[in-house]
Amino acid sequence: MINKEIQKIIEQCLDKNPCKVDIRYNEPMKEHTTFKTGGPADCWLSPCGEGFVSFCASLLNCSRRAGIPVFVLGGGANIVVSDRGIRGIVLDINAWNGALCANEEEFILKSGTGIDQAANIAAAAGLAGLEFLAGMPGTIGGALWMNARCYGSEIADVLKWAEIIAGEQGTGSEYKIKRVNNEQCAGFGYKQSPFQNMDCLIVTASFGLKTGNTEKILLEMDKNKKDRNEKGHYLFPCAGSAFKNNRDFGKPAGQIIDEAGLKGLKKGGAQIAPFHGNIIINTGNAAAADIRCLVDEAAARIKAATGFVLEPEILFVGEW
Repeated sequence: MINKEIQKIIEQCLDKNPCKVDIRYNEPMKEHTTFKTGGPADCWLSPCGEGFVSFCASLLNCSRRAGIPVFVLGGGANIVVSDRGIRGIVLDINAWNGALCANEEEFILKSGTGIDQAANIAAAAGLAGLEFLAGMPGTIGGALWMNARCYGSEIADVLKWAEIIAGEQGTGSEYKIKRVNNEQCAGFGYKQSPFQNMDCLIVTASFGLKTGNTEKILLEMDKNKKDRNEKGHYLFPCAGSAFKNNRDFGKPAGQIIDEAGLKGLKKGGAQIAPFHGNIIINTGNAAAADIRCLVDEAAARIKAATGFVLEPEILFVGEW
């Protein structure tokens, strides 16, 4: 029944806002996350090209009026989807990608642009400032939402403005397109952004980059990719860091887990990587429940041993 209601909403939106859209019902979410696990979405859809913005705004408005939840999916690089899947609509933005402008005056990206792709586009234009993102999975929209951080830099450092489709949950107001400047975006912090407290879809973003030497930019990017590779980020399906680092603990979460002797700990098909204490991997057949159980087990053991309360960086989404 819900799929028929969703189908009706999509048809109405497309009638008024023509757009190329890939639509799939009961789509396995394991096909769309870096953990390669997770149950079906009632409806997964991926719009792209001309009409993307107006279609998405219409979809968000119509879905809210009908009481159908919409989950915005980027690269699926920081989430674990429940084995039961996600109810409602999964709006996948990955096909909305590329640069709208890439020069010294403006560097504007669509939100579905891959993070590593964004770094490469900047390098090709001789622009420095995104090297820290090289080799990182996910999308620019997801990076802004999570305030992606690595090697001492974070994406908030270079953000100039973001264009978003925003609404106010519970007020009945329409979703509308608006631009927010970095100065207006109070709330950036470690793995935190103001977008986490907004009812919005990030559409495009502009970054303040500096002219640099392309050869040096590429060397820095290669160094970062090599470091990620040596840490084992690409060996198994995973979501990178499982827990946030807390400076109050005096050492990284991975070191705390390592010192507690938890590397290699398994729950079903999920395992704390033998090569890195803060990476949980899918050894081949992990259920989402295995990953969540392992996160809870590791956090409980660390609290018992040290008193530290580790906060998951992984987001658990869907119907648990």
